[in-house]
Amino acid sequence: MTPIKNCIVNKDTSNNPIWLMRQAGRYLPEFREIRKKNQDFIKLCLNSDLASEITLQPIKRFGFDGAVIFSDILMLPYGLGQKVEFEKNYGPKLGEIDLKNIEILDETNFTNKIHKVYEAISKTSNDPIMDNKDMIGFVGAPWTILVYMINKSSPKKGLSNKFYQDNFLITRLLLIIEKFLKLHIKNQVDAGAKVIQIFDSWAGLLDEKIPDYIYKPTFNIVEYVKKLGVPVICFPRGIKDYKNFCEIVKPDAVNIDYDIDPKKIVEEIKIPIQGGLDPKILLTDKETLKQEVEKYLNIFKDHPYIFNLGHGILPETKVEMVEDLIKIVRNFK
Repeated sequence: MTPIKNCIVNKDTSNNPIWLMRQAGRYLPEFREIRKKNQDFIKLCLNSDLASEITLQPIKRFGFDGAVIFSDILMLPYGLGQKVEFEKNYGPKLGEIDLKNIEILDETNFTNKIHKVYEAISKTSNDPIMDNKDMIGFVGAPWTILVYMINKSSPKKGLSNKFYQDNFLITRLLLIIEKFLKLHIKNQVDAGAKVIQIFDSWAGLLDEKIPDYIYKPTFNIVEYVKKLGVPVICFPRGIKDYKNFCEIVKPDAVNIDYDIDPKKIVEEIKIPIQGGLDPKILLTDKETLKQEVEKYLNIFKDHPYIFNLGHGILPETKVEMVEDLIKIVRNFK
């Protein structure tokens, strides 16, 4: 069994598998070369040859235990027919929601629109370098997808005042999102994904309505993934109560963010843990890196633990620091 699946399924504590969120990305010179020639991010995600090549870049360079497909959680609204663009120094911009068209969209049309993502997964998972490594597929959680679709951009500065105005739209969209997330996951698994991660990037925005907008819809997705026979990791970033989340949503493993105390997590949560390290630590020095990485490894030494970050790796990260990170994790006793 692969190291990541062994950790999640068998609760193995004998070693710590490692992969990083956004490991295929801008900190790599080989990625920047491709990106220079391919300015349109959505088109790049839908170029199965390049998406597969990018996915494998960090595997070839670092030998991570998992390859996470080069794609984006916003392929879901794109597949539903909402306009999605990525603007430099701004981030994603989404168009108006055409609820009538979304409601009548059939599954074949959705799959056809983003089938290149599944092709990229298939190409990547069949590459010989993936022997004993996991192909990781992913989606955004229903709440996070809803936020982008209604807010039409990143809610870093908060949700728009109109966000909660149309309760019918929220309720209807959540059901549609859930339906097509299940299809999107099944297509990824059929193409070769061996693990699924659910990113709830904006879970921290909610204080109220967490049961309706996070627990319930995410639980439905988690249960669906389990029926497909694939381990599922949840990352409810910024959520204040990880214990409650895990008890209600029941993922196979949970990724923690860097604002949470790992000592509290190891006491409260029994399922395998992933992540936690602040990506900014990779911008410091080797001594600080060793200290912080070993802090997490020591806290979780008797607990099934996959080493990862508490958010995506930063573009300004030096490749040498990633090499050092891997050595620290691999050599930890």
